[in-house]
Amino acid sequence: MANKEEDFLMLSGIQHFEFCRRQWALIHIEQQWEENVKTIEGHYLHRKADEPMIREKRGNKLIIRALPVKSKTLKINGICDVVEFIQDERGIDIHGEEGSYLPFPVEYKRGRPKRDDADILQLTAQAICLEEMLLCQIEKGFMYYHEIKHRVEVPFTDYLRQRVKDITAEMHDYYQRRHTPKVKTGSFCKSCSLQHICLPKLMNKRSVKSYIEGKINE
Repeated sequence: MANKEEDFLMLSGIQHFEFCRRQWALIHIEQQWEENVKTIEGHYLHRKADEPMIREKRGNKLIIRALPVKSKTLKINGICDVVEFIQDERGIDIHGEEGSYLPFPVEYKRGRPKRDDADILQLTAQAICLEEMLLCQIEKGFMYYHEIKHRVEVPFTDYLRQRVKDITAEMHDYYQRRHTPKVKTGSFCKSCSLQHICLPKLMNKRSVKSYIEGKINE
């Protein structure tokens, strides 16, 4: 059966899902959102990178910003901050350009490298989308961290590719069941933009049902 676009999930949701499955469900299933300092700074950083389909040529490098991508296999779609096409005889042909090019996705982040790999999984998903669309093999990409003004090379290993497949399958399962997981509190709750909606401390002790019933009976 052919994939329908309305069945696709947002690629950017992979980062939310890996950070906290409840946060992902509140945003992508219940359509709830709240800004905080970190999300506002992130929007500001992406402003230049997200100029749609801007092409820039620098020597043997072609830079395309805000490139829409999707994968029919994973049933996700989204936008790459930047894709750098480097001239290489092993690459692919690009309309309007001479020679062949290899694509490398570049993701921009506001902070510095973190211990968790949520950002890296999102970048890996972008690579999988590009491979499927362009019929090529992408061995690596880059994370650019604004706080340290430095890019970090990310090799797309078999482990990362399988993690993306497993996570997107779990995301689709949650979405089809419209399932919002219960609270699992941790230090990460303090940096979550949805903590005032999620109410982690309260919901960790009481169910949502009992909280609502209590409010009604007040």
